[in-house]
Amino acid sequence: MDETLTYDEFREKVSSIILTPGGNCPVTPVVQMLQGKWKLQIIYDLCIKEPLRFGELKKRLDGITNTTLSNALRELEEDGLVHREQFNEIPPHVEYSLTEKGRDLLPIFYAIAKWGLKYIF
Repeated sequence: MDETLTYDEFREKVSSIILTPGGNCPVTPVVQMLQGKWKLQIIYDLCIKEPLRFGELKKRLDGITNTTLSNALRELEEDGLVHREQFNEIPPHVEYSLTEKGRDLLPIFYAIAKWGLKYIF
């Protein structure tokens, strides 16, 4: 799909089925990348304040387990949305921040937030 496609062009072409080079809907892989109970909240928290240490993220995400947080952060890192930086000091610690690719999601979050405020709240 042409990255310079405007929103109006997208709306016009969506009815004729916009497909990726592999023949799929371009939204599906994005949704799959962000699926899960915690990934969007992790990205949101990193948007508000970054970098964050593991423990700080855990405190912000009420109810998440260490394993679930570790797995979600690992997947977000593998997808190139989150950067993990390890500091080999005493005591050692790790900080997480959004990558440029992760920050590129922020306008999408803004649009979703506007929709939510209009229709849900």
